[in-house]
Amino acid sequence: MSDDKTFNFTIQSIQQLPIPSTGRDYYKDSKESGLSLYVTANGAKTFFVRKRVKGSNVRMTIGSAKDVSIENARKSAKILKGQVAAGEDPVALKKKEVANRLTFGDHFKEYLERYSKKHKKSWRYDEREVNRFLSHWFNRQMSTITKAEIQKLQLKIYDENGLYQANRILERIRAIYNKAIEWGWEGSNPTIGIKKYRERKRDRFILPDEMPFLFKSLEQEGNDTVRDFFWMLLLVGQRKTNVLMMRWEEINWEHQTWRIPDTKNGEPVIIPLISKALEILSSKKEKSKSPWVFPAEKDNSRYYSDPSRAWDRIRQRATIDSWSRDQNVLKIVEESRREINYEFAADQFFKLVTKKAKQNKIDLPNGLMDIRIHDVRRTFGSYQAITGASLQIIGKSLGHKSSEATQIYARLNLDPVRASIEKAANAMFSIKE
Repeated sequence: MSDDKTFNFTIQSIQQLPIPSTGRDYYKDSKESGLSLYVTANGAKTFFVRKRVKGSNVRMTIGSAKDVSIENARKSAKILKGQVAAGEDPVALKKKEVANRLTFGDHFKEYLERYSKKHKKSWRYDEREVNRFLSHWFNRQMSTITKAEIQKLQLKIYDENGLYQANRILERIRAIYNKAIEWGWEGSNPTIGIKKYRERKRDRFILPDEMPFLFKSLEQEGNDTVRDFFWMLLLVGQRKTNVLMMRWEEINWEHQTWRIPDTKNGEPVIIPLISKALEILSSKKEKSKSPWVFPAEKDNSRYYSDPSRAWDRIRQRATIDSWSRDQNVLKIVEESRREINYEFAADQFFKLVTKKAKQNKIDLPNGLMDIRIHDVRRTFGSYQAITGASLQIIGKSLGHKSSEATQIYARLNLDPVRASIEKAANAMFSIKE
């Protein structure tokens, strides 16, 4: 501060200070050593203390003269000087104090923008699921959310949405707290010691006798984007997100391949496209006005991002058809068709059929309702295994980086094993003495 002026700070003396035409004028309090004030060209008057902190000249703002009394400014100056004398950094302490006052919602916004969107392909799921299940904590300070509350929420989600959803939410809470700590929040992670529910590795895939019902349901689908998307899932065996984000520039028509530039493994993968896949893509290309193969319904500049509801109705139609093999259920289905058109209101029709079955005390199997979207990818690998493809070929076609991920396909279908056993048994019994 050059040309400093020192005087006893009073309300009147500060009010009478001249406003500089440019820059700032600086003043020192004669009563409290270290307390200073600057006046800007727009008339702002601010108390501060300037000290050397760990070798650097640091200005520590106390506050506006409009909001902070002279008495409180002097008290604050004493506190700041005491902290510096004790070897502390008041600026860093203030930042930590502010960080520790932030809410769970504040930290989640930072987590989403600073980490999730930059490093996770699944960031949209973070955004959607946290808003869905944790928004009631957004105005709570991080430090007030307890381990017991998280355990109670985990149990609630388990009861209402299943163990997989409960585990994923626990993982997201844990990650948000870990990143907050990494970025300077001084608190503990309340998820420490909370265990996830034990998960079984899924081996569900669309069985041969279920496939015709799925095909029929897909052909009945009125939304071209939905129908073609699920066909493509079946034909290329890739992850849902990669197929959703397929771009025309990634299709090589000459070599009949699709180059996925960025996969879950962080490496590009080239996928051969069979004739059925090329037929679908060619048909879509003729009508396309978007860089995306599967554009959003109302915005060609974005890709179709959430096929979950569409998958529900596809499964529902396929399941109803599979149930109809039972004559008792078929009667209920035909009766229900007189009330609801199941092709256009699959959800309502499905509920009506299950309701009538319950009234008639008919036990209905799962049908295709327990098949998830990711199971379609597993189906692709399973049929490769059924037809005798090696694990190495299956792994390469699915883009697996390690052989461990492919091992499940060694046990998904017992037909090849059964055939081998029968062949061995026949050989044994054909031995003549």
